Amino acid sequence: MSEATVIYPARRVITMNPAFPSAEAVAVRDGRVLAVGTVEELAAWGEHTVDDQFADKIIMPGFVESHCHAMSGGMWQFPYVGFFDRRSPDGQLWPGSADIPAVIERVRELDEEMRAAGMPDDEVLIAWGVDPLYFDGERLDRHHLDQAAETRPVYLYHASGHLATVNTRMLTDSDITAETPTPGIALGADGEPNGELQEPAAMDLPAGARSKLRSALGNQDALWKFAYEARNCGVTMVTDLGGMGLTERRVSDWESVTGNPEFPVRAMMAVSPAYVGFSDHDEVADAVAAKKSDSADKLHYGVIKIMLDGSIQGFTARVSWPYYYNAPEDAAENGIWIVPPETVAKMVLAYHRKGLTVHCHCNGDQATQLFVDAVEYALEQHPRWDHRHTVQHCQMTTIAQYRKMSALGMSANIFSNHLWYWGDQHRDFTQGPERASRMDACATALREGVPFSIHSDSPVTPMGHLHTAWCAVNRITPSGDVLGKHERISVHDAMEAITIGGAHQIKMDHLVGSLESGKMADFAILEEDPYEVDPTHLKDIPVWGTVVGGTPFKSTIGEL
Repeated sequence: MSEATVIYPARRVITMNPAFPSAEAVAVRDGRVLAVGTVEELAAWGEHTVDDQFADKIIMPGFVESHCHAMSGGMWQFPYVGFFDRRSPDGQLWPGSADIPAVIERVRELDEEMRAAGMPDDEVLIAWGVDPLYFDGERLDRHHLDQAAETRPVYLYHASGHLATVNTRMLTDSDITAETPTPGIALGADGEPNGELQEPAAMDLPAGARSKLRSALGNQDALWKFAYEARNCGVTMVTDLGGMGLTERRVSDWESVTGNPEFPVRAMMAVSPAYVGFSDHDEVADAVAAKKSDSADKLHYGVIKIMLDGSIQGFTARVSWPYYYNAPEDAAENGIWIVPPETVAKMVLAYHRKGLTVHCHCNGDQATQLFVDAVEYALEQHPRWDHRHTVQHCQMTTIAQYRKMSALGMSANIFSNHLWYWGDQHRDFTQGPERASRMDACATALREGVPFSIHSDSPVTPMGHLHTAWCAVNRITPSGDVLGKHERISVHDAMEAITIGGAHQIKMDHLVGSLESGKMADFAILEEDPYEVDPTHLKDIPVWGTVVGGTPFKSTIGEL
């Protein structure tokens, strides 16, 4: 039996449907959009109620975040020590640590709090969000952390998720020395480990921190906090590109939370071969392809996530000659390959043959080229239409690569938030002014006909699509520089990227991404119209909350 029809009038309904771009109201029945139009037109559908709670607000399609990580919710189980102020899922604003002394003082406070709580000296102190690239002068290392906590092992997880900095006690407890063969152990001028661990192999060496992190990041509480973060910024569909695999516990946790009617977001759960073993990609492909049939109302499968390189700000991304601009003396000349390059083509082919969509982490243009070549090889071996294989982050992708991506039917998910969070650093330290001006090239993607979306990569940067849109439209850095004015895009193009563009990329555009009859009744409820405010104000538009499947979920921002 059908549920009653509810009509929601609004100051304006923005549909992102070019055939019917705006309306004054939207009607919902059985969790779906019955129709959009005038209240009078919608009333003609029969018995209904009119709900005026959004009458003075803007209704848009719920934002689709097609690159974030469920671990974002779990990170808030640890203290935040990042550079920028940041808001947690419960709405609390956490102040940033603006320099190395501030980080030292914050870690010292946390160590004292642990002592006061009776925690022994061997209990690991984990905090997150730091990035040494923000600090002038010397680079944060173990000696700084030793000043804060000499006897307790300390593990600072970087904002990028690709590095960590630890103190001497943690190095000693983990048996990490200059002779340790694991790649990614940075050495100081004295030839000894300086406390910086680069990329997963090295970051996982401190077993105490690894187990504590994995326990916190992979539980149901983390998934709920992740969903609250989405709700607070108008996101109704997330793609968890953490790729934590198809373990029984992980699947059970996701199915449990998304089966709860109070869970305020839909999710696409990506799977990474890194978490289920590299030995047999055909076996992994079979498992994920079979899991697609288990997709439910709020939980979907079918995306494979692979990683090729590291982070640009951590100097571990693979970029083409002339490599890095002002890299630290101890940095590798050109980053780190996460997987052996010679294995990538066959890896992509295994998933491509099974009808899966491959999303590949490529920060540097050298990594992009490797993935583009792998997709071309897969298409030569197994022609297939509408695959939507996607370059994730796509930060340094060149014009020639965009042209090739267009010819191959590929998509781009562009990390526009880097223009704000690391724009000045990319200009001055990692890429230089010319190359930095073409980073995160949304306008080039448009010109070359590459379907694209934009993303936050939360927890690397805070989830919030009005901010990612603001970055793509304005390209302003914290110093006030416009980084690449010719790569700016219009507000409308940015709105498409965070709605129907993101939905298309994960093959969900038949269900979400626009407000059309038959699609899910998923809305972002805004206090101001993004088409009417000054484009420099986009990121400041307050979000009331969301509607998912016809159920309203109010944001906690401003309630504390």
